[in-house]
Order: sequence, then structure tokens, then C-alpha cells
Amino acid sequence: MPTYYGLRILLDEDVYEPAEDTFLLAETVEVRPGERALDVGTGTGLIALLMAKKASYVLGVDINPKAVELARKNARLNGIKNVEFKLSDLFENVSGKFDVITFNAPYLPGRPEEPIDIALVGGETGRDVIDRFIVEVPDYLSAKGRVYLVQSSITGIEETLRRFEDSGLSAGVVAKRHVFFEDIVVVQARR
Repeated sequence: MPTYYGLRILLDEDVYEPAEDTFLLAETVEVRPGERALDVGTGTGLIALLMAKKASYVLGVDINPKAVELARKNARLNGIKNVEFKLSDLFENVSGKFDVITFNAPYLPGRPEEPIDIALVGGETGRDVIDRFIVEVPDYLSAKGRVYLVQSSITGIEETLRRFEDSGLSAGVVAKRHVFFEDIVVVQARR
């Protein structure tokens, strides 16, 4: 069983396995003691579980029922109790405001063909899910909240920054890592 950042994490072939984009987010996200955090597209739950070390409460959501079940198992395996996992298409089953919202978005252009593709493929241009997220996220962000969105350079970083501005948030790239043929970036947005 692999260990990431001191956490033992069970894997499943139908759930996105932590990779370079996950690690970049893990190393970039900042959570202050007592904050409430939301991890959208939680997958194995790794980011949610890492945030739970400082946050008072973490909600992890995923559109994949296998991911939700796997994340719950990983929370139990690591004895982390201040985290909850729910099935949700983005914010569909989310309520309340959060100080930190993370999303390792599906950002590859194309159409999902296998169950795992839902974690990777973001529609024709790769922006479908990202654009929906950017429009909806301000409603769930606390006054001093921060959003951390992971995406690829092939999906238009400038477009993401502009869309955050259009949603009333200021945004900038806070981390970047070159992988294969693209740059993986973390965009941070805030009020």
C-alpha cells in the first residue's frame, strides 16, 4: 500500500491515482488551523485528508461513487475523523461556506470513454468542468477564502484567470511544474 505525505492510501483502478498534479496541489495548498475546507473531485481523498490535519472540518466530494467509498476507507485507515465524503457533481450536494476550496480538475480535451476518464477529461476543449466550477465557486467561498485549482497549460491558463476575474475573484498562478508536454499549474483565486 503506497504512502503519500505520511498517509497510507488505498488505490482502485476506477479512481484517479495521486500523480504529479496531486502532489503539486498537496505542496501548494495552505490551510490554517480551524479553517473549513472543501476538496472537489476528491478521488482517493488524499488532499482532503492532508487538509484535515489543520482544518476543523473537511468535506470531500466526487462524482464517482467508487472514489467516495475509497476516500471514506482511506480516512478510516488513517484514523482521520474531521472529514466527510459525499457523492456530488461539483457543488450539487454542498452547502455552506469554506475557507479553502481545492479542485484538481479534469482538464484534458476529449470525451470520457472509461470510468476513470471522468477524472481526466474535461470535454471538447478540456474547459467544460473548469468553467462550471469557476462560475459556481464564489457562492461557497468565505469572505477570506482561497480557491486552489489545478489545470494544464494546454487548457488555457489566461482564460482561467480571466474567468475568475469575471466571477469577482482575483487570481494568479502560485505553482507550476513541467510534466511531459505541458505545464501543470495551481491557480489561486480569492475575493
